[in-house]
Amino acid sequence: MQRLPSLREASPAGKRAFVRVDFNVPLQDGQITDDRRIRAALPTIQYLLEKGAAVLLCSHLGRPKEGQPDPKYSLAPVRTHLEKLLRQPVGWIPDPFHLQPLQPGQVYLLENIRFFQGESQNDLDFARALAEWADLYVSDAFGSLHRAHASVEALPRLMPEKYAGFLVEAEWDNAQRVLSAIERPYLVIVGGAKVSDKLPLLRHLLPRLDRLLIGGGMSYTFLHAQGLPIGKSLLEADQVEAARSILAQAAQEGKKVLLPMDSVCATEFSEKAAPRVFPHEPGAFPEGYLGLDIGPATIAAARTFIAGSRTILWNGPMGVFEWEAFRTGTVQVARAVAEETQKG
Repeated sequence: MQRLPSLREASPAGKRAFVRVDFNVPLQDGQITDDRRIRAALPTIQYLLEKGAAVLLCSHLGRPKEGQPDPKYSLAPVRTHLEKLLRQPVGWIPDPFHLQPLQPGQVYLLENIRFFQGESQNDLDFARALAEWADLYVSDAFGSLHRAHASVEALPRLMPEKYAGFLVEAEWDNAQRVLSAIERPYLVIVGGAKVSDKLPLLRHLLPRLDRLLIGGGMSYTFLHAQGLPIGKSLLEADQVEAARSILAQAAQEGKKVLLPMDSVCATEFSEKAAPRVFPHEPGAFPEGYLGLDIGPATIAAARTFIAGSRTILWNGPMGVFEWEAFRTGTVQVARAVAEETQKG
């Protein structure tokens, strides 16, 4: 991952700044229940405003089907909340295909970027459409940096000026401090949906780590590579050999690896789906189910696996944490990590 220059090195006065933020906040009945991610972006937004830039904010929210706008995933509630935090109006951009003039000193929010075809495919033409809106690009969504999505990867490649926002800069500095002073045992926790998104990270860290915990949708490709049943869970067939090679390298180098032993499952990828728990054992995992979170046996094993670690690097959730029925694994792993952190 190439480090971008600091936003402090920019001259944004009179320019249009496209700021990729992470406003993927929890909502209940249209109300934001935790606004920490929005507040974390405020320093970058306020700095750009003070310097006289026009600020266009871009984020995803939840997991809508790409190209199919869904009102429950609209960023409209975020816009309302952001206006209260900034104490100024926030302009609304319903789609990125109808270019509008942006005024210096004003903030605008683009509707959920995943509503539009091309974002998740990292489509270059879609990125070109986004580039028409801005003179410079600011990366301030640290939790999304690993994604090969148009607003995260393709767009900054097209921009003549690109900078790290204050949140990304702080997280990067923190990561460098951790990695420059590793105490062992060194544990890496990797989750999220796709193996392909995390392969560079895994290959970079594998020689350095002592323990590797893999969860999230990507774990099912690793389980499949071991010949274990995963039903209709997410599978990247073209990454099975890569997953197998990583497991083989880990074994050869004496690394400890923990994969899910059981999963919280459903018959469909839906927030309202009824959850059931099945082990990843031959004959025990039904073909009609897909895993959406790590199960209780895996959580118990993960707590033991995490205990005693002196350095912990975590990237990606253990399941579909946006949905209440499938967030327990992520929450419990976070608690275990917090307990180890408190121990020093």
